[in-house]
Amino acid sequence: MILTSAARSMSADTGGKVTPVTCDIRVADAVDEIMGHIWESGPLSVLVNNAAGNFIAQTHELSFRAAGTILATTLHDALYCTLAAGDRWIEGKNKRTILSTLSTSTRTGRAFTVPSATSKSGVLAMTRSLAVEWGPRGIRTVTIAPGPFPTPGAGERLYPVERKGGEGITYKNPFGRVGEQSELTNLAAYLVSDQAGYINGEMIAIDGGQHLRTSGVEDLLTWSDERWAQVRAGRSKGKKPANRGRRGRARGRRWWKSS
Repeated sequence: MILTSAARSMSADTGGKVTPVTCDIRVADAVDEIMGHIWESGPLSVLVNNAAGNFIAQTHELSFRAAGTILATTLHDALYCTLAAGDRWIEGKNKRTILSTLSTSTRTGRAFTVPSATSKSGVLAMTRSLAVEWGPRGIRTVTIAPGPFPTPGAGERLYPVERKGGEGITYKNPFGRVGEQSELTNLAAYLVSDQAGYINGEMIAIDGGQHLRTSGVEDLLTWSDERWAQVRAGRSKGKKPANRGRRGRARGRRWWKSS
């Protein structure tokens, strides 16, 4: 439903044909299958690795499964899609572009979002490595590291009510504001266009210079264990309790654990 609605909106805005397809991009075989389906109509012009998962949490309280879920959604899927598209492009001698969405945590690190920061850094390493390996074949790799561009989903996970819903986020920004979606889309459109044909293996930060001032989580360093417990309790309401994990602690109380 969401994909269909988005496709209609994009088609109306651009006048082009937009065909939504579904795929669990955390599963390598599913990615390869959907790429084969796409190639039946012709090779992709641009691959955008934009999927991600994130939330704030004390790292030592994470279950292995929770950390693995973020890695699968943010790092593994980008690698699978890149391999599946790149292999076909190289076989067909197609000159194409890969754009990946990262974060400024790749420059600063970011406490309390360690699985995400780890994953994004991995995608950046992939981008830089393939810029050298695939560049001679005409395949460019570029990345964007957005700063604060508020969306409902990410806002709820990164700025829960205990964090005052992100109040004061503009105070940390040299421009005193958050980003506008048009600024982000314009940068993305430029990076995948022919006008950016000499940009390869680079990450462009678009955050008003905020990462030069803060990593974005300094407020969380002052939180007590009790406050973190309140966050976990609030997020786990209505969730089904789980059995004890291999780490020897009851994992059901952790709101970020996948069931």
